[in-house]
Amino acid sequence: MNEAGHEVTLCTSATFADVVRGRGLAYGPMSDGFIELMTSFEGRSALERMGTLTGAFRSVVNLARSVGPLQLQMLEDVWRVAKRAKPDVVVVHPKVPGGLDIADELNVPAIIAPLFPQYVATSAFPAIGFPDLPLGSAYRLATYKLVSGVTNLLTRGPIHAWRRNNELERRPKHLKHGRDRHGELIPAVHGFSASLCSRPADWPESAMVAGPWSLKSESWKPPAALLKFLADGATPVYVGFGSMAGRKPRELTGIVLEALALSGQRGVIATGWGGLTEGELPGTVFAVRDVPHSWLFPRVSAVVHHGGAGTTTAGLRAGCPTVVCPFFADQPFWGRRIHALGAGPRPIPQRRLTAPRLADAITSAVHDVNMRVIAGLLKQQLADESRLDRTVALIESLSGRRLRAAER
Repeated sequence: MNEAGHEVTLCTSATFADVVRGRGLAYGPMSDGFIELMTSFEGRSALERMGTLTGAFRSVVNLARSVGPLQLQMLEDVWRVAKRAKPDVVVVHPKVPGGLDIADELNVPAIIAPLFPQYVATSAFPAIGFPDLPLGSAYRLATYKLVSGVTNLLTRGPIHAWRRNNELERRPKHLKHGRDRHGELIPAVHGFSASLCSRPADWPESAMVAGPWSLKSESWKPPAALLKFLADGATPVYVGFGSMAGRKPRELTGIVLEALALSGQRGVIATGWGGLTEGELPGTVFAVRDVPHSWLFPRVSAVVHHGGAGTTTAGLRAGCPTVVCPFFADQPFWGRRIHALGAGPRPIPQRRLTAPRLADAITSAVHDVNMRVIAGLLKQQLADESRLDRTVALIESLSGRRLRAAER
C-alpha cells in the first residue's frame, strides 16, 4: 500500500515497532500485553491445553479474567491511533475486538483481513478448532455460529466498556452481524493461497482470497558460523515453533534433538521466541535466533514447525516438504491441508509429539520423492499467486466503492 502511494499506519504491539518503521510505515503504538501474557507461565500452560476442544474451553475460562482488560487496552490503543491517523479505510485483523466499531465511528469503510478461513461460514469444512466429523453441512455451519456466539460473548464487555469510556452510543446491531451501516456485508480479503485451500463455493461475494502476503526480502548478512555449518555437511532440516511454547521448552528441545539423531539428519533449530532452547547442542545441530525464512528455507531439505499461516507459506514457497506439529487455532488446519495435498506427512499434534514419531515424519519429508515433487509444484503455484498488487487493488476498489456509497 505504501509503495502504491498510500499513507499507511500500522497499529501493532510495541515489540514490532522497529520492524514497522524499518519498512517505512508509520507506527501506531499498542501495548505488549498479549505477548507478555502468552509468554508467561499462565499463557504457556494455556497453549499446552489448546489442542483439544475441552482443553481450549478450559483455557478460555482460565484466561478470561486476564484477556478482558487486555482487549479493552488494545481497543483504546487502536482508537487513539485511528483518531490521530484519520484513515480513509480501516483494515482490521479479526483478533482486534472492536475494529469494526472504530471504522463505523469514523464513518469510513472497514475491510477484514484474515490469514486463514476463520471468519466467513462455509459448509465445506468446520470452523477452525473443530473436528471435521461426518455430520454433514449442518454441523459445519453450526460450528461457525458457535464460534461467533462465543466471540461476541467474550468481546462484548470490553467493547461496551470502551464505548462508555469514550462517550459513544450503544453498539449498532449491524456490526454484530458483520454488516456496515448501509446493510452490506463487510468484505473479508483473505491472505492465504488458493493452492492450499480453495475458496469455498458457498462464500458470499464479499469474501475473497487474495493470495499469500509476504514481505519483500531485505538484504541480510548471515553470520559466518551459520554459513560454515550449512557448507560443512548434508543439507539440514529446519525445526522451529515460532511464538508457540509450552511450559517445558527444554523437554521439547530434547524431543527435537533425539528425533534428528534417530532420523540421521543435521538440523537448524530456531530459538528466538522461546519454543526451543539452545543449551548444549551436538555438532550436527545449529541454533539460530532471528533468521529470515526467505533466506534460510531454500537452504534446508525440509521444515518442521507449528503450522502458522506465515511459516507454512514460507516453507512451501521454498519448495520444502513440511512437517506440522500444531498447537491450536489454524495450525491443525494447515497441517491437514499439507498432508491432504501430499506435501508432508500427517501432522503430529504437540500433545502427541514424541521423538520416534517426529523422526519418522522427518525421514518421510526428506526422502519421500512424491512429497518433494508436490512441494516443488506448490512452490511454482505460490510464486504465481504472491502478487501483493492484487491485494492493493482489491482494497482500493472495495474502499472506493464504499466511500462513494456513503456519499450518496
